[in-house]
Amino acid sequence: MAKNSQLHNAKNAKNDEFYTQLSDIENELKHYKNHFRNKIVLCNCDDPRISNFFHYFSYNFEQLGLQKLITVCYKNQERDLFSQNDCESAIYLEYCGEKNGGTIPTVEEIGVKSLKGDGDFRSQECIELLKQADIVVTNPPFSLFREYVAQLIEYDKKFLIIGNQNNVTYKETFSLIKQNKMWLGFKSGDMSFKVPADSEPRETRFWIDESGQKWRSLGNICWYTNLDISKRHENLILYKTYSEEEYPKYDNYEVINVNRVDEIPFDYCGVMGVPITFFDKYNPDQFEILGIANSARWIDFECYTKINDKKIYNRILIRNKRPK
Repeated sequence: MAKNSQLHNAKNAKNDEFYTQLSDIENELKHYKNHFRNKIVLCNCDDPRISNFFHYFSYNFEQLGLQKLITVCYKNQERDLFSQNDCESAIYLEYCGEKNGGTIPTVEEIGVKSLKGDGDFRSQECIELLKQADIVVTNPPFSLFREYVAQLIEYDKKFLIIGNQNNVTYKETFSLIKQNKMWLGFKSGDMSFKVPADSEPRETRFWIDESGQKWRSLGNICWYTNLDISKRHENLILYKTYSEEEYPKYDNYEVINVNRVDEIPFDYCGVMGVPITFFDKYNPDQFEILGIANSARWIDFECYTKINDKKIYNRILIRNKRPK
């Protein structure tokens, strides 16, 4: 694995170099506290000495009632958030809680251990750490999202991870959501991340703070999880009634188009095409997910969302289980 060119390319790709703020972690994790008691948590895409995921879990270890925290550093033994990952080996840390009656973890209480390889989450020694874990929480490399999630599913792990909202259109991701094996967490939308010093300036969503740190914000970021949360059992309030004029059908299919999630008609019992932002409001007790248009197959044929021969943006195909 140490010579795996795909991972090396991914680590160097600008799209992968986003580092999560502590405030974003705190705002999401506050909804899951009941899931962590007596659990082993793994953060396997983090330098534990500077990771905000490690910071959150180590400083809240007793409050969450954790059994153990494991964090893995990918080929980085320099105390630099944006190092070039040029060390020959990686390290991982194990923390089992405060031993001296305090509330802040000390260096003596954190077990630092070397890995033989580079800390690739797909390497056998990292898989052995994964097997120990009950819940995985991290911000994995964006370019390896599909492979990362596939590994979590293969080893039947609970997880809470950050990804691009457009990942829902991936065949593998969509299939898991459709089968209720994965869903979106609480936060979706804009998130700001630290980026490396050599990042190229952009016209939008890019800035440099007073300390010289470069930042980027992305407007389509969300948390993915298979931890049950109250949000996915909340009904979407529907207030619109169906009319042929307001909800045209696609050119070749008996599917109506809905431009906004909050405009889903409460009295329509057929198939509807809704924006991908629907997943942020999805309640499996209220709606049935049938497929996805434009980028994946729906039942046994391709369904392209065209109205008057004009193709519109990707749509999720759903049916209301309880039309009124």
